[in-house]
This record gives sequence, C-alpha cells and structure tokens, in this order.
Amino acid sequence: MTTEAFTVRTDSETAHRLDALASRLDRSRNYLVNQAIKEYLDLHAWQIEKIQEGIEAADRGQLFPHEDVMAEMDALIQEHIDRHEGRQ
Repeated sequence: MTTEAFTVRTDSETAHRLDALASRLDRSRNYLVNQAIKEYLDLHAWQIEKIQEGIEAADRGQLFPHEDVMAEMDALIQEHIDRHEGRQ
C-alpha cells in the first residue's frame, strides 16, 4: 500500500494528549492518527449506510408505529432497571 503525507494542525493540548497516549502504548503518533482516521471513516461510512437503508425502507412504507417503538423501549428500560436493582 502506498502512503501519502499531509499535515494536520491541532491545538497543543490535543498534541500533548496524543503524544502521551502514543508513549503509553509504545506506538508512534503517526500510527495513532492513522488508526483514528480509519475508525472515523469506518464509523461514518456505517452510519451513512444505515441511514440510507432506513430512508429506502421508509420509501417502501416499511415503518414501525411510534407507539410500538416506544413500548419496546419502555420494556427494555424497565428490564435494565430491574436487572440493576436485583429483581431479575
């Protein structure tokens, strides 16, 4: 894979945090920046894909009634509360 250089400017605090993390992980600043860029691009590509799938489903009329979604969310929240209060 070929590489291409470009410059990124950031505030001093971010640069210091990046250097500290690179040191703790025994990695280079360049490695961490590349990992961060790849993760950012992957995440946003996934989000855009899912949004597009949702729009296409809505265009086909494949929607869930708001009340059904809210009832399911309420049940999940209550399950979470019960589990954390020891009432499984």
